[in-house]
Amino acid sequence: MTSTRTPLIAGNWKMHKTVAESESLVRDIINGDRRKDVDVLVAPPFTSLHAVARLVDTSDVGLAAQNMHWEKQGAYTGEVSPLMLADLGVEFVILGHSERRHIFGEKDEGINRKVISALAHGLKPILCVGETLEERRAEKIYGVLEAQLLGGLSGLQPDETGRVTIAYEPVWAIGTGHTATPDQAQAVHRLIRRQLVDLTLCNKDLANRVRILYGGSVKASNATEIMAQPDVDGVLVGGASLSAGEFLGIINF
Repeated sequence: MTSTRTPLIAGNWKMHKTVAESESLVRDIINGDRRKDVDVLVAPPFTSLHAVARLVDTSDVGLAAQNMHWEKQGAYTGEVSPLMLADLGVEFVILGHSERRHIFGEKDEGINRKVISALAHGLKPILCVGETLEERRAEKIYGVLEAQLLGGLSGLQPDETGRVTIAYEPVWAIGTGHTATPDQAQAVHRLIRRQLVDLTLCNKDLANRVRILYGGSVKASNATEIMAQPDVDGVLVGGASLSAGEFLGIINF
C-alpha cells in the first residue's frame, strides 16, 4: 500500500545558536530553494523560540520546542510549560529525547505526563524512542521499544496516540557519525508500527497514519536512502540542521 503520510523533516538545534544566529539560520531555511511536498520543522533553543516564532509565522516552516514540563504553571524553577509554548505559537514539542533520558535521567513516567499534557494544550508531541549499543548487541531492541512505547503512550485514547509522531533514535548513532543502514532503519520502523497495534495503543488504520521519523547522524548524503524506506516518514536531524545548506540538502532528498 502506498503511504499517504506527508514526510516530516525536523531540525533539532539542541543547545546551539544565539538569538541572532537563530534568526539568520531560519531566514536561510525559509528563503532557501526547497521542495514543498514535505513538512519542515525547526526546534531552536528556548531563548530563541520567540524570535524564530515571529519569522516562521507567515511561512510554511513549523516550530517545535525541545522539551517542556507537564504542568501549565507553578513553582518549577527553570522549567517551561506547555501553556507558555502554545502562547508563542509552538506547534510541536520533542519529548523523551535520548539525551534527556541518558544525560538528565528522564523516565518513561515523566515523559508520559509530558505527552498527555502536550496533547491537552494543543501541542503535537514527537516521542523519541530507541536502544543503546549494548541493548542492540544483547538483542533487546523489541523489549526496549515496547517499554518506551507503553511507558510514553500510557493512558492515551487511540485517537490521541494517532496524533503523536514517533522518532526512532538508535542511541548508538546519535552524534557518533554512525548511522543505521536503510534496511536497519526500515526494520525497526516497521516493528514500531506493528507494536502500536500489538500493544493495543491504537488500531491498524491509525498506526498506518502515524509518522515515524528516523534520527541518528542524518546528513544530506544519506537522507535519500533513508527516506526511500516505506516506513520511514521523515527524519529528526541534529548537527546537520545547524547548517542551512546541509539542512536544505536533507529537505531536498
